Amino acid sequence: MANGSSTPSTKPIWQRELLCARDPPSVTCTHHEYDEVADTNATIIPMNVMENRSFFFGPTQISAIRRFVSSDLKHCNTFEVLTACLWRCRTIALQPNPEDEMRLMVIVNARLKFKPRIPIGYYGNVFGYPAAISKAQDLCNQPLGYALELVMKAKSEVTEEYMKSVADLMVIKGRPSFTNVGSYIVSDVTRTGLLELDFGWGNAVYAGPDHRIASFYTRYINHEGESGIMVPIWLPGIAMERFVKELNNMLA
Repeated sequence: MANGSSTPSTKPIWQRELLCARDPPSVTCTHHEYDEVADTNATIIPMNVMENRSFFFGPTQISAIRRFVSSDLKHCNTFEVLTACLWRCRTIALQPNPEDEMRLMVIVNARLKFKPRIPIGYYGNVFGYPAAISKAQDLCNQPLGYALELVMKAKSEVTEEYMKSVADLMVIKGRPSFTNVGSYIVSDVTRTGLLELDFGWGNAVYAGPDHRIASFYTRYINHEGESGIMVPIWLPGIAMERFVKELNNMLA
């Protein structure tokens, strides 16, 4: 419409009642993403000490990471293996206490999980972000497959019942925020079509939020014309150096 269309290409549908809580509400699933965790070790990092860098992952980089995956996990997809790698490298870089709980929240599109399906054009959020949890020492010392299995398990938890349980939790607990302590959030927006949106001044270079504990994977073509995934990372300066070193070891 910004370029002259008189109507939207997809008719918007309201129908907020599709995702209302049940009556009575009942939390039937485990939702570690909303655990109440005290920041006793001061793990929440102020923005003024954070550094932002973006990292490109093309076929060569993804193949290098897959070398660390055992044969029984070879069926994992690119998002899963990349996420496991980044979560592990990021945890090593932050050097948390070995017993600290580290959370990885994977934003999952749940539109196709419902029967009947959420109608095309429904423009409310229909996503969950289940949390994988690990002690820092296990995440840092175990092979990549350990983190990968946790990522895959977390993704598989999102079902219609899971989403209804989230809606009920929102009512019972008064719309709590997700856990910040020891958390890292990832989302794949490479297929959203946001990069093709033209508001009158050309296609976007990046399409996704910018958050200190979140990475939104977007499509990118590097200077060599190679298509891949661009991932922005926020870390304190010294931790960023450790992150780059650990990542380079995996990509070598």
